[in-house]
Amino acid sequence: MKSVRFRSVLPAIIALAALLLSACSGSSGSGGDYSFGGAQQFGTLIPAADRKPVPDFGGSLLSRGSYKLSAYQGKAIVVNFWGTWCGPCTVETPAFQKVYAAYRSKGVSFVGIDIKDGTRDAPRSFVRDNHITYPIVYDENGETALRMGNIRVQATPFTVLLDKQHRVAGVYVGPLTAKDLEPMLNKLVAET
Repeated sequence: MKSVRFRSVLPAIIALAALLLSACSGSSGSGGDYSFGGAQQFGTLIPAADRKPVPDFGGSLLSRGSYKLSAYQGKAIVVNFWGTWCGPCTVETPAFQKVYAAYRSKGVSFVGIDIKDGTRDAPRSFVRDNHITYPIVYDENGETALRMGNIRVQATPFTVLLDKQHRVAGVYVGPLTAKDLEPMLNKLVAET
């Protein structure tokens, strides 16, 4: 009897879970800045009218220097949160390098946010060994996501797409492939 009841409510549970996972972002706080409300399905973007800006953020790069979002005005940005301790991240990051090479001349920039690596040694070696040329911010405490809009994602990797006005166009949990990412970037590049 219990399994019959469970089977009858299972589709509703699945539908609710899918709705929660694909929920769009909302705004809260002053100034209408972005506040994380849920992840999008791969291939979908938040409608332009519903997008909210992220505050300017930055940090210390694995290489020398620092990163500041505001230095990339007018460019769509792929913000990828990763760590060398994360197996899927070590596959995704080199794949993102190829997409970066193909899209940087189209007005798209990438920034990796290395989170929760205890030292800079492992991520520096990984970046060097995999010929990653886009900027990588070292964020041991994982504070960048909170500064961007209180993004509290429980899984890594996750990726945030910003449009040319640096409004959140999508938040994606889990590894993305070039095949997942390129159609969304094409849409962002085509926007005026």
